[in-house]
Amino acid sequence: MRFLGAVALVTLLSGCAGNWGWHVVSPATEKGVSNLQFLIGGLWATVSISLTAIAISVALGLMVALPGLSGNRWLRGFSRTYVEVVRAAPVLVLILWVYYGLPVVGGVAIGVFWAGVLALALSDSAFQAEIFRAGIQSVPRGQIEAARAISLTYADTMRFVILPQAIRRILPALGNQFVYMLKMSSLVSVIGMQELTRRANELVVTEYRPLEIYTVLVLEYLALILLVSQGVRWMERRLGAAER
Repeated sequence: MRFLGAVALVTLLSGCAGNWGWHVVSPATEKGVSNLQFLIGGLWATVSISLTAIAISVALGLMVALPGLSGNRWLRGFSRTYVEVVRAAPVLVLILWVYYGLPVVGGVAIGVFWAGVLALALSDSAFQAEIFRAGIQSVPRGQIEAARAISLTYADTMRFVILPQAIRRILPALGNQFVYMLKMSSLVSVIGMQELTRRANELVVTEYRPLEIYTVLVLEYLALILLVSQGVRWMERRLGAAER
């Protein structure tokens, strides 16, 4: 309802402005409602690809970060090389390579959804690795020594002592990465994923009203990002209260 209200407000404020055609996205007209439903129909694809990719990238980033904290120089070298190489690849190029190149290399066709998920997760995992590395290193060294004193294994120390504290510290950064993932998911439209941006592009081709349609697209992403931001702040308050 708030989203439709925002569209109605834009329509009202712009109704007398030049030759603009806000009727194509106006909830007051039958055609506008149909176009809005078509645009909003890409919401689930955007959310699902972003959630899946961020979940994989967090797990992968943690697996890359831990070797980077090892005393073994080969493991540290692997972690650093992975981060530098993956971080240097543009997201759009990675999406195109995964979708068109991976089937040639692996000999297995891959759908647009999983191609987008894999490319976004790989790209983001390098940033997640650096976030986790910084978060783990920010935990006081005395916590590790105390865990060793009570005979906890390395895995148990990470699971029960270090990571819970690190996650509290890096939660804002993880929230920022989810916002980043939502925005970068728009690039998957180039390989045909029917998410928000792809649907907006298709509607522009039929309606010839890019300003009006892309304005609605901006409002859709704005609503998603504000919702994510509120969720991250809520989690910060909950974790902060639990820590106290």
